Amino acid sequence: MPPVRNPILPGFNPDPSILRVGEDYYIATSTFEWYPGVQIHHSKDLANWDLLIRPLNRKSQLDMRGEPDSCGVWAPCLSYDGDMFWLVYTDVKRKDGSFKDAHNFIVTAPDIEGPWSDPIFVNSSGFDPSLFHDDDGRKWFVNMMWDHRSSPRAFAGIALQEFDPVLGKLVGPRKNIFKGTELDLVEGPHLYKRNGWYYLLTAEGGTAYEHACTLARARDIRGPYEVHPQKHILTSKDAPFAALQRSGHGSIVDTEGGKTYLVHLTGRPVGQERRCVLGRETAIQEVYWRDDWFYVENGPVPSLYTNVPGVYDDSDYWARKYYQFENGLHKDLQWLRTPETDRIFSVENGKLILIGRESIGSWFEQALVARRQTHFSYDAETVIDFSPSDERQFAGLVAYYCRYNFFYLTVTANSDGEREISVMSSEASWPDGDLKFPQQTRIAIPKEGKVRLALNIRGGQSLQFFYALEGQELEKVGSVLDASILSDECGGHQAHGSFTGAFVGLACSDLNGTARGAVFDHFVYSPVQDATDRYEIDSQRHT
Repeated sequence: MPPVRNPILPGFNPDPSILRVGEDYYIATSTFEWYPGVQIHHSKDLANWDLLIRPLNRKSQLDMRGEPDSCGVWAPCLSYDGDMFWLVYTDVKRKDGSFKDAHNFIVTAPDIEGPWSDPIFVNSSGFDPSLFHDDDGRKWFVNMMWDHRSSPRAFAGIALQEFDPVLGKLVGPRKNIFKGTELDLVEGPHLYKRNGWYYLLTAEGGTAYEHACTLARARDIRGPYEVHPQKHILTSKDAPFAALQRSGHGSIVDTEGGKTYLVHLTGRPVGQERRCVLGRETAIQEVYWRDDWFYVENGPVPSLYTNVPGVYDDSDYWARKYYQFENGLHKDLQWLRTPETDRIFSVENGKLILIGRESIGSWFEQALVARRQTHFSYDAETVIDFSPSDERQFAGLVAYYCRYNFFYLTVTANSDGEREISVMSSEASWPDGDLKFPQQTRIAIPKEGKVRLALNIRGGQSLQFFYALEGQELEKVGSVLDASILSDECGGHQAHGSFTGAFVGLACSDLNGTARGAVFDHFVYSPVQDATDRYEIDSQRHT
């Protein structure tokens, strides 16, 4: 049986929480400021995964307006107690500086596809919560503790407290059960039980190249916990040339056949700057048990290829995606922060209408609909009908990471109301967020008529924009741009503070406040297999 190639969830899919119910496997991953919240993927064989649902999809569950980049939904934990699905998550309102305003919630559902309940507020003492269902029927809430007095090294350990599902709140004393190792920054806790041992799997070392999974165990759930003989059961921190880097924050699952697997986040850097342009992805490793400890096969460095029960079919991964809007938005598409979608977009007559709101990069209300970049090389295009009155109205095609990192090909107008094509960017502009205009010579276009906009990205490092009027061929707009800045390493707060991933999609702004709309006929995302795509290179090297 050929092994599956990592990552199994390519593109922005970090902090995986894996669960098996019968023959079905589920992985929940973080979505941060992108709406709806939490991605849950489904598989029957651990090799082939489909996006099933985003359960936090209404205002009563999640409203992230005003939350900074890389805040929002952190590190969900998905579990099942034999009767009900439980999803625990953090909604982070502030992450920079000494304070973390991080509120933890629980939602439940009788079926994985819902309906999911309104949230129960649990606590705000730290982030990355999980819920452990013990075999005596008790439920335990676990999260990291944040101590603002110790900033910037404010990771104070892992807190444990009983959760009463009838009362819907925490009960009894809270105990700090694990302070972590010298690697520091202990977070992402998950509890498991096997052969009378409680196992505490945590993440350490931050989210960049020192990241790791750390394992400890105890006979009593409250501890004391002894650390694994290896300490860090999975990490790339001592293997700078491994294909999978930034590896950590994992969870485990047992198959029906008795094998155990670890899923974990990872990144695949490109270029001399080692930038992970696809963000933090989800990979899988087989583990084995010895002396009541588990070890990663061929670990602790994660393997690019892993044996799983299923055989991977890559046809969908390489398929061209032509998004039409007759039935609303495709499940691949998301937007930023707001649950009030009628204020930023509508679908009419099979077309997507984006309603011009605040500027590109606004933390409150911007009209941007996009999908994850899941390939190092791809083409994207759309057809837009937009009639701006001046330079304060613009709409078009955008490659986006955050307010500090984007490239935006726009249809706009000059101060005299004449339409033009223009490129704007905010290239690694933290902390000021100032715009740059790499295309200094704007292109005049007729006052009316549809415009075709396109871009290509190659190897995760170069970006070229194109445009065409109706009935004409695409022409280049401006010079080649550095696409690698659409990465955690350049995302405003660098690798330890930028947590999402690159998107590509459609946007519209009206800084006059008149909500002028732009009409989009379709949106196309076409993966490109070329020699610069590491995913393909690694496959060829393996063969």
